Amino acid sequence: MGAIWYECKVKYRKIDDNGVQKVATEPYLVDALSYTEAESRINEEMAAYVSEEFKITNIKVANYAEIHPFENTDRWFKSKVSLLAYDEESGKERKTSFYLLIQANDVKEAYDNTVFAMKNTMGEYTIPAISESPIMDVFPYFSGEEDGLEQLEKFNALKASKPVKEEEIVDHMEFAPELVEESI
Repeated sequence: MGAIWYECKVKYRKIDDNGVQKVATEPYLVDALSYTEAESRINEEMAAYVSEEFKITNIKVANYAEIHPFENTDRWFKSKVSLLAYDEESGKERKTSFYLLIQANDVKEAYDNTVFAMKNTMGEYTIPAISESPIMDVFPYFSGEEDGLEQLEKFNALKASKPVKEEEIVDHMEFAPELVEESI
């Protein structure tokens, strides 16, 4: 059974880029088993980030099939993916659509990350739409056996490992020559 993601809207005071304090209502995602647990988890998570009072104004089940975090990115994008299947009985092509929440810096990178997330898909698919999501942050469930750093690494490594470009490997190896094996 996959994770159930709840979109929680939280209203709180925050300081904008100009240093002015304003009231904002922003959506966050939490992984939970029920609405009650989602409310408890968002209260716990937001208490760590917001020093003043905050109010949960709405909780609903999010319609994301999967969440894909990627390292060195700062925004979330909603990618609509349509799987194409041929129905032999009717002789028609059928589409089944679902949404992925993809982390990226811009729409092009979101497209590339969506293609990467779909790389092991056996059937044909199209990506008819990608739009920036208002989601501010995603709080996955962790068992509590890991410490905070391990949790973050586990979440980021979940589906975030993109292929490394060859020039990045060469640059990295220049800083760690003891890790490079000598070729025979």
